[in-house]
Amino acid sequence: MSDVTPPPAPEPTPYASAPAGPKTNTLAIISLVLAFFISLGAVICGHIALGQIKRTGEGGRGLAIAGLILGYLGLLVGLLVIIFWASIFGIAASQGSFTY
Repeated sequence: MSDVTPPPAPEPTPYASAPAGPKTNTLAIISLVLAFFISLGAVICGHIALGQIKRTGEGGRGLAIAGLILGYLGLLVGLLVIIFWASIFGIAASQGSFTY
């Protein structure tokens, strides 16, 4: 018999080692977050992020587009609310419902 011992088995790594993808653009993330609070900020950051992503090849294009869509929807809803309330107050004022 020989006294040769097999080499020890490699220790498992605690995390899977997957290749890292491209860095996500920070303004794309900010655009998506702002879409829930400040629609105009989301639209501005989304457009800037798309330009940076195109120029640098970073990731986050989907986040920027989602931020833009939600931002524009927020602006549209806000505009419709303003138009609605302006028409309600305009009708009330034309019928003399307000006393000055």
